[in-house]
Amino acid sequence: MFSLRVGSARISPTALYTAQVWQENQRSVPELQSWASRALYSALWPAMRTSQWFGGPTLTDFLLARHDLIDHCLTQAIDSGQISHVVEIAAGLSPRGCRYVDRYGSKLTYIEADLPAMAQQKANLLKDRLSHNSNHHVVPIDAFQSKGDESLAGILARFKPTSGVAIVTEGLLNYFDRPSVLTLWHNIAAVAAAYPNSIYLSDLHFAGHNNDLASQLFAKALGYFVQGRVHLHFQNEAELQQALAPIALHCEVLDPRSFKQEIPACQARGAGLVRVLKMTLKA
Repeated sequence: MFSLRVGSARISPTALYTAQVWQENQRSVPELQSWASRALYSALWPAMRTSQWFGGPTLTDFLLARHDLIDHCLTQAIDSGQISHVVEIAAGLSPRGCRYVDRYGSKLTYIEADLPAMAQQKANLLKDRLSHNSNHHVVPIDAFQSKGDESLAGILARFKPTSGVAIVTEGLLNYFDRPSVLTLWHNIAAVAAAYPNSIYLSDLHFAGHNNDLASQLFAKALGYFVQGRVHLHFQNEAELQQALAPIALHCEVLDPRSFKQEIPACQARGAGLVRVLKMTLKA
């Protein structure tokens, strides 16, 4: 996989670009800045600006829409008392953990999880924050394993949640094939069963919403960047719900455009290119 190095971790260009979008739009923290993110963002800026001039969408449109809608759902769950712990899988350079710990303090335990090298690098970047917040953690994870210390279940067993758990994946699913995604969802369903009132929040691109020429060209370009295929697992919501039938998760599919009155980022032209999934344990 083509990637750039930030500290000890190799990070994909898409993750770096997204990290700079968060920086440019006041969603992030200074510790997560990098020269690599700034360079990649600057390199793609002319193309994004050109799309804007011609009335087209930009990457920033759907990146901010999905990020802010996930935050909206997560905040509701925390404020209602439903959630005491958050696990963000493949957290990478996501600023969400920092922002939520700053906002909720000791009321919330936030666990950022990633592959070992990335987890170590993020722990280094956030060293001062982590030393002052005993409820903020960065740990290695193998999210596709159902057992073991680095499985999702194993990690939560160490932290002993007292109520529901929110599991978050952002910008992850479309880089794995369908069997891998279903395996992940089986593991999440098992965790949801162990911790009542848990929720899972993610984003997903449907093939049926991304079949225009511009979206197809973007998918091809993105695939070239990561030297692999960008997977569009489901044509539409019906196909997704059919795949979820054997899994103990109920899924609500949220269109960011339906939240444009509440969330300014969801008013963007490209907000409809992505959907946010909100899953709970089936009754």
